[in-house]
Amino acid sequence: MSQKSVCVYCGSRNGANNAYSEAAQQFGTLLAHEGWRLVYGAGDVGLMGEVARAAQSAGGETFGVIPVHLVRREVGKTDLTHFVITETMHERKKVMIMNADAVVVLPGGTGSLDELFEALTWRQLGLHDKPILIVNVGGYWNALHALLDQVIGQGFADASLADFVSWVDDAEAAMSVLREKLG
Repeated sequence: MSQKSVCVYCGSRNGANNAYSEAAQQFGTLLAHEGWRLVYGAGDVGLMGEVARAAQSAGGETFGVIPVHLVRREVGKTDLTHFVITETMHERKKVMIMNADAVVVLPGGTGSLDELFEALTWRQLGLHDKPILIVNVGGYWNALHALLDQVIGQGFADASLADFVSWVDDAEAAMSVLREKLG
């Protein structure tokens, strides 16, 4: 059986609630303890840095992907197991999802939303069938959940869209769902 890899989308900032950093650290540690590889945006700042450092500290493998124009801005973390520099953001997203068995979204900003919506759209179009989990730390993603419900309710997406996303409240619940979905 090959090693599982989980793509994590999260903020390049830590956010206003310490619970976000704690969730990122816990998730990185849990991934490593499970023997699964972290695939993420290769930054050493914000929640990205938190999840990667936690995975590394727990002995986990890391696969970071960063576009050349963000290497300095997001402080490209070059001590990863694999460090990939792409030309564009689009290439970054493609390399990340193609090297993962599942997608997990921790709190983040517009970049995390962009990544999530691309992964969700690709799933909706049948381009992949990877599980997508949203870790709703402290209710951070409540408005997003309501928005997706509205998109479905107003007829702009099939009800099956809701089945493509698993909503969990914390890192441990995310790992539990991943274990079930990835086997």
